[in-house]
Amino acid sequence: MTDEKSSLQFDASHVEDSVGYLIARTRTMLSRAADGALRSRGITHSQASVFLMLGLGKCHTAADLSRDLFIDSAAMKRTLDKLESKGFLLRTQDPADKRLFKLELTASGKEMAAQLPPLYKEVLNVGFTGFSEEELGFLKCLLRKALANRPLLESSK
Repeated sequence: MTDEKSSLQFDASHVEDSVGYLIARTRTMLSRAADGALRSRGITHSQASVFLMLGLGKCHTAADLSRDLFIDSAAMKRTLDKLESKGFLLRTQDPADKRLFKLELTASGKEMAAQLPPLYKEVLNVGFTGFSEEELGFLKCLLRKALANRPLLESSK
């Protein structure tokens, strides 16, 4: 494979063959399935993403979450407000920078976060039924390659 830019063709009469369309449809399908599985726990897929990122220690502030989850800051604030009102989350002022608030899961938030990986595993196992381990590995490789282009897309704004 080369590092040269590829030129994807887009034919509006065959949108169902577009890479973007297929990725978007797959994401929507999996997100809706996750929302359905999470309904009994009283949270949404978007909220569960916050639990996972905080629980794994990948994010520590609202800005980290917004950036990592590709969610605008206003929507993230609403999500965090909701989780805080349900007692899942605490915001504590950063002593080093009074403008920042560190996010921390409460005991019930940590309990919820611990329940999520098996739930997502089940959704993904159903969503990728018929895929071999090799195919899943190749798909992950391709998706990581696409995600590595984030700086290129952000610099072209």
